[in-house]
Amino acid sequence: MGIGGCIGLLAVGAILTFAVDWHMAGINVDLVGIIMMIVGIIGLATYVSILKRRRTQPPSPGAPVVDVEDTRYYK
Repeated sequence: MGIGGCIGLLAVGAILTFAVDWHMAGINVDLVGIIMMIVGIIGLATYVSILKRRRTQPPSPGAPVVDVEDTRYYK
């Protein structure tokens, strides 16, 4: 589920919670909306944290390159 799906869950949940005034027998529409908003927030936070981890910056061109295998130890 991407960012669009998470925002969609948030929007539909908010509409069900705050804008709908009809009731269904056996289903609490407000609770369903709140659950959808919570799932959307959790999904959005998870997606953003994974996306943040994947976005790594390459070293700058002037940065020194350290080769660990070429390190010599002197006594």
